[in-house]
Amino acid sequence: MKAMNLYLCGVGGQGIALLGEVLSRACLAAGYQVRSVETHGLAQRGGIVVSHLRIGQSVFYPMTPPGEADLVIALERLEGLRGATSMLKPGGTLVYYNAVQQPQMVRSGQAPYPNDDDLASPLKEKRIKVEKVFVQGIPDVRMSNVALLGRLASLDLVEGLSADILRETLQAVLPPHALEANLSVFEQARAS
Repeated sequence: MKAMNLYLCGVGGQGIALLGEVLSRACLAAGYQVRSVETHGLAQRGGIVVSHLRIGQSVFYPMTPPGEADLVIALERLEGLRGATSMLKPGGTLVYYNAVQQPQMVRSGQAPYPNDDDLASPLKEKRIKVEKVFVQGIPDVRMSNVALLGRLASLDLVEGLSADILRETLQAVLPPHALEANLSVFEQARAS
């Protein structure tokens, strides 16, 4: 497989760190070399959190250059739009959890919150494929990261990253008391 660049983005407290850790470990379990780095803005105050994940044999640094991500995985709509327009290459894929979490830019009046139509226009120009994820009745909004993993398991966007590998990685990473509910969300998103 040629090198693949993933860019994960969201708002502080949504679980980007867990999402990045599960994806990194799952890629390693699938036999890939992985480089990753996470950056925090004002994460504790609802600011932007991003994680870069690069997989492949000839990847030597963890940061994905702007416009070169194959896949953007976003935990909320505005960050999905921002990540897709700045980081995705033409023909890339955006997978986002369709929830409204007003990031600092919206709360401070610096940006409006986008609707689905706002996402469609700029992404159409770059031929970006968009996959919207939402689990009805999710027990905890912080499980949206696991819902995204479930949808990734069904989309086959990363060759060799199977549902079994992702499920086993979740079982290894999540605390026992949270495992059953998270695996249920994973399977619901995978089936939708």
